[in-house]
Amino acid sequence: MTEKTAGTKDMTVLVTGATGRTGSRVAEAARAAGLTVRAGSRSQGTRFDWTDRSTWPDALRGADAAYLAHPTDVGSPAATEAVGALAREAVALGVRRLVLLSARGEERARPTEDALRTSGADWTVVRAAWFAQNFSEGPLVEGLVHGELVFPAGEVREPFVDVRDIADVVVAALTSGDRYAGQDLTLSGARLLTFREAVAEISAATGAELTYTPVTARQYGDTLAGFGVPAQEADLLVEVFEELLDGRNAHLSDGVQQVLGRAPRDFTEFVREAAAAGVWKA
Repeated sequence: MTEKTAGTKDMTVLVTGATGRTGSRVAEAARAAGLTVRAGSRSQGTRFDWTDRSTWPDALRGADAAYLAHPTDVGSPAATEAVGALAREAVALGVRRLVLLSARGEERARPTEDALRTSGADWTVVRAAWFAQNFSEGPLVEGLVHGELVFPAGEVREPFVDVRDIADVVVAALTSGDRYAGQDLTLSGARLLTFREAVAEISAATGAELTYTPVTARQYGDTLAGFGVPAQEADLLVEVFEELLDGRNAHLSDGVQQVLGRAPRDFTEFVREAAAAGVWKA
């Protein structure tokens, strides 16, 4: 391992998905920590496209580390193939320190994690609970703006994790030398909430009357297909929701405390800030 990757902040990191929910925060946290960031995306910053391998070498060459966040579910065969191929190419180009975003409790993500582990990289896997920011960014926002969240989570309890905590953990893993190499770090938020309770907190913070309507995963898949989501992708999401929202994740994990030495950000803090920013205003 070079001096740069031995825990100093004098290092360059490629952040894949740098315009996404986690990637944008990882890039921000890495810059704040003094790292040189290559913000990888298809349209701006450092050109990087998971589906176009010709973009990989220039994005990787000369970097010390990389954050890997695949755009499709981490449990998809496409993610397994791409993460393995990218990790091997990174190692061949001298980029050995790799941190992968994975999902807490998702057994189908194991092949993707294994593809990283067997690449020869100094790897860390960050397994995250459901993002708090899924309520403020992405497809769930439209329903909340119109007063109803329709989702296949039943009354399952989930410890929603703030993506800023994920970013802080990723940067700590990148800058702590070998401390977290070869480890799985499992992250959750501070407390358990049902989706109904989460929507109630958003309702209270915004003053809007919001409801939560649980449906089956299959019903939700039909809705996604109606919105134009490709059938294969919709089917995969149905399987993921059936797996992850069966109660297996209704417990807390201590990864944030373990790495950062502090409690995770509370869901109420996230809701208050997002409401003040007008995220859920019609």
